[in-house]
Amino acid sequence: MTKWQLLSAVSKTALAVAQVRADESAAGNALFKDPYAAAFLAASGEPMRPHSPGPLAKVLRAQTVIRTRFYDDQLLHSGCNQVVLLAAGLDTRAYRLPWPRGIRLYELDLPPVFEFKHRVLAAESAVARCDRTALPVDLLHTAWADRLIDAGFDPAQPTAWGVEGLLVYLTAEEAAELLTTVGELSAPVSRLVLERGRSGQTVLDDPSVAHITSLWRGGLGSRTADWLGDHGWHTRIHPLDAVADHYGRPTANPSGTGFITAVRGTSQALS
Repeated sequence: MTKWQLLSAVSKTALAVAQVRADESAAGNALFKDPYAAAFLAASGEPMRPHSPGPLAKVLRAQTVIRTRFYDDQLLHSGCNQVVLLAAGLDTRAYRLPWPRGIRLYELDLPPVFEFKHRVLAAESAVARCDRTALPVDLLHTAWADRLIDAGFDPAQPTAWGVEGLLVYLTAEEAAELLTTVGELSAPVSRLVLERGRSGQTVLDDPSVAHITSLWRGGLGSRTADWLGDHGWHTRIHPLDAVADHYGRPTANPSGTGFITAVRGTSQALS
C-alpha cells in the first residue's frame, strides 16, 4: 500500500485537482504551468483517468483551471508579505510562482498529505521560491491557529489567505468556525480568496465524479459572501463565467458559481 492510499477520501480529492493541472500544463495555450502535478499522479499509483467525464465533471474541470489561475493572480499580487494556504493539498504555488522578495508562505494540511507531497517534491528536486513553512494540522480543531503563530506567523501583519476547494467539504458550522478563526488572525487590509459557494440547485447526479460530490457538505453555500460581510470583511463576487471570459476561456456557469475576494476591515476592494 502506498502512502497515497493511506490518505482520507477528502484528501485524495487533491489528486483530481492535480490531474486537471497536469492536463492544463501540457496544453499549448495553458493558463498556468504546474511542473509537479504529473509527478504527483505518477507517485500515487492511481489510474490517470479512472472515469469518462460526465457533464458535471467537465464543468468542474473547467472551473478548476480558471480557479487555479485566478488564485495565482490574487495571491501573487496581494501586496501582503504573509500568505497562508488552508488545506493546501498538492498545491505547488510556493515552487512555481515568481514570488516577490520577502514573502513568507504557510501551507496547512493533514500530516499524511505532507508526507506524500514532500516525498514527491524531494524526488523532483523542487526548490521553493519563497520562505515556505509546511504545518501538519487539522483545520477542524482551532489549535491550528496557535501552531501557525508558533511557526512565525504574525497576526498583526496583513495576510493573504487562500481557501481553495475546501469549504464545500465542511458543514456550515465547521466553515463558520474556520472563517471566524481566519478573521481573528487577520490584520486590517488582509486579503481573502475563496469560492462563492454553490446553491442548493446544483445538479450532482454525475457518476463520474460521485466519489467527489458524495463528500460535499455544502459549507456556507450561497450565503458565504453575506456571512463574510457580517463578520468584518468587505467582499466582491467574481462570477465564474466573467472570470473565464477575462482569461479567454469562455465557460458556462449554470449554477452561478464563482469566487469571492475580500479585504479585512476596510472599504477598499480587491481588484
